[in-house]
Amino acid sequence: MLDVAIIISGSGSNLQALIDACKEENFPARIVKVISNNPDAYGLERAKKSGIETEVINHVDYEERQDFEDALDQSIKDSGAKIICLAGFMRILKGPFVNRWKNRILNIHPSILPAFKGLHTQERALEAGVRFTGCTVHFVSSDLDGGPIILQAITSIDQNDTADTLNAKVLELEHQIYPEALKLVASGRVRVSENRVRTEKTTFANISVINPLISK
Repeated sequence: MLDVAIIISGSGSNLQALIDACKEENFPARIVKVISNNPDAYGLERAKKSGIETEVINHVDYEERQDFEDALDQSIKDSGAKIICLAGFMRILKGPFVNRWKNRILNIHPSILPAFKGLHTQERALEAGVRFTGCTVHFVSSDLDGGPIILQAITSIDQNDTADTLNAKVLELEHQIYPEALKLVASGRVRVSENRVRTEKTTFANISVINPLISK
């Protein structure tokens, strides 16, 4: 059983998806702590309702980014967590923290990386005229929205789609692939080689699980 800490900033819908998955019989991970940099994040209530320990580490209480990240690091270590999931955490983690937890921080991003890194992904997808969008679970590196890709899911962009409708489509996919990615990592079925993720079979072996979710 792999102990996991989750860091959030907001409502925590991906957190809830992970909480629900961890309650399933034989799921190979458990959430031992939820940390938020935002004291008003609704995700904290989600965690409390499930009996998960919570802590607020507010970045505004620290003059230096390094001090904030050191506090995060110590809290996670104290919880016994061996891996971190970022679930709507709206801060960029810098090199020293990322290097301490190399290939042990998962993040989900609402685009098919490496396309549309950063914010406003669906607006940019519409502006670019691409036919598909989606989401990516990846290990975090020092590069913004970089790092080895674990799983991806896609959905079509229809003529009448707006940024709001695409966000809703993609969020539904996120809630499905994030638990699947955590399951792969926690069960030891993932390894990183030459900055690529390999599973027991081949790279992205489990993407076929996601393909039926593609919108018509």
